[in-house]
Amino acid sequence: MSGKIIQFPSNSHKTPGYLAIPEGKGPFPSVVAIQEWWGLVGHIKDVADRFAAEGFVTLAPDLYHGLVAEEPNEARKLAMALDRARAIEEITSAVRYLHKLEVSDKVGIVGWCMGGGLALSAAANGAMVDAVVCFYGRPLDARDTAKLKAPVLGLYGDKDGGNPQSIVQDFDKELEKQGITHHIHVYAGAQHAFFNDGRPSAYHAEAAADAWRRTLAWLRQYLK
Repeated sequence: MSGKIIQFPSNSHKTPGYLAIPEGKGPFPSVVAIQEWWGLVGHIKDVADRFAAEGFVTLAPDLYHGLVAEEPNEARKLAMALDRARAIEEITSAVRYLHKLEVSDKVGIVGWCMGGGLALSAAANGAMVDAVVCFYGRPLDARDTAKLKAPVLGLYGDKDGGNPQSIVQDFDKELEKQGITHHIHVYAGAQHAFFNDGRPSAYHAEAAADAWRRTLAWLRQYLK
């Protein structure tokens, strides 16, 4: 199964994205998949195809508009240059596009690394989503956490230097305080980017497999 590159409207411009659609007849639940700081690389397209194989229409917006990085320094520069407000606007437009496909009344959002933080931010700032899954994305502050409406699944590694356990725990407590349906799961021995099988130094097969299982279960529970 393989998707295709499309262009979807985002206010006054168009945004490219990778769209993967399940075989057979719908309706299908839908997912917006948000890239890591590397860009819309093969790994993210592969994950979109995996979601489609599980019965989810999946759109991965290309927030870098064609640019990709191979090395961390390149990725850091692209991430720093990203207009965050525009990225959230494009993610919100991707959600809107999936709603207009009329394949399902419900849309979820999943993001990894930079995309995990953007998934949370988009959900807190107007994206009409019904479930959120954040893979090792930067947690929201208390003010934005209070804006969340959708159930949140957070997946982190305890060896993640970019997301110390203290801030993950604080996020968990704030979600609880705000009465937001959530589950934060921390994998022992897993680093940042433990799900990315294209990065052998960080990939943690056991954590990745369990996180995928949890992600599918979360989306099926809240997008059915």
